[in-house]
Amino acid sequence: MEKKTTRLYFIDAIRAWAILMMLQGHFIDGLLDNAFRDNADTGYSLWKYFRGMTAPVFFTVSGFIFTYLLIRSPEKGFSNPRVKKGIKRGLELLFIGYLLRINLLGIIHGEIYESFYLVDVLHCIGLSILGIIGIYLLVYTKARFLFPTLLIAITILLFLFEPQYQKWNYEFLPNVFANYLTKANGSVFNIIPWFGYATFGAFVSVLFTRYKNYKHLYTAAISIALVSGLILIFYSSDFFLAFSRVSGIQLFADIFFNNYLFIRLGDVCVAFAVFMLARQWFANSTLLKIGQSTLSIYIIHFMILYGSFTGLGLYQYFNHSLTPTVAILGAIIFMIVCSFTALIYEKHKAQIKKAISRTLKFIWSSIERLLKASLTKVRFLLHKLFGLVKN
Repeated sequence: MEKKTTRLYFIDAIRAWAILMMLQGHFIDGLLDNAFRDNADTGYSLWKYFRGMTAPVFFTVSGFIFTYLLIRSPEKGFSNPRVKKGIKRGLELLFIGYLLRINLLGIIHGEIYESFYLVDVLHCIGLSILGIIGIYLLVYTKARFLFPTLLIAITILLFLFEPQYQKWNYEFLPNVFANYLTKANGSVFNIIPWFGYATFGAFVSVLFTRYKNYKHLYTAAISIALVSGLILIFYSSDFFLAFSRVSGIQLFADIFFNNYLFIRLGDVCVAFAVFMLARQWFANSTLLKIGQSTLSIYIIHFMILYGSFTGLGLYQYFNHSLTPTVAILGAIIFMIVCSFTALIYEKHKAQIKKAISRTLKFIWSSIERLLKASLTKVRFLLHKLFGLVKN
């Protein structure tokens, strides 16, 4: 019998896999020469397909982990300590998302570039956590059974109506808000439909929590996830096309022609099934620590690849210029550097934070001393000036 544990280590393993996929995906996509991007090439097509799985898996796992911890607490509503922690975490992710897009050179020149307002994965995950908290506070304490129902309903509705709301024009909103809803200005992710993957992960976590003592939990979960995933991948498009012909509703035909959301949801289910099936093999402490350090890895990769703060990153120097061999070798080195730098940071996080705090205090005290000295000098000059005028 599997040892009972409060931590689901296969989830950490999925997170580790997803963050490593993201690292190599961003590196190769950003730096590989366009001449080698041939969709007819089997290797490139496979890489492109699996790269597309990364974000759906990451959003789903994020929703799963947060909700799993949220509903395990015996306290309910605002009394639940996870609510306060979740709000803090969501706001923190939004802050870091914007912070990583700051260009210090632009600020020195008194300018904030438009790229600062673009929305990326951290913004959407942060907002998704806040959204899940809102749903939890709305229904969980009053009608607990409605919580998973509402979560899966949001997923289905966001995915079903994606062809409609993607056509909407958000020009009436300031860019800082519109960027959460449209890619027209250059945002990488939008809160809709990506919130749907987070709510799906939250829904699955409710089921895991509710049936945690079931003897055959993993057997049932693996079977359901695998079958559901394969159906979504191979048959959901045909289903929507057939339903469109029977009902005459154009919406379902539109889904058929661009059915990436349900297919990727199927990919997520299959990934969950595979990692649950192989959960006994994920005992490597380094792998699990990587899965628990995804935020640090993301920040480090963003700074190295895209040049946060300075604008000087690998992307600026090698944008779409590498051969496949160099890109693959570079991606491997990039994954190792980002992962182990993050692990070193996590190991010494307390000391590093203290050092940063001391440095900031020193800088602030130095600024204060300079200001006081400047004010003293200004007072002296004014006093001398008014004294001369008076005489």
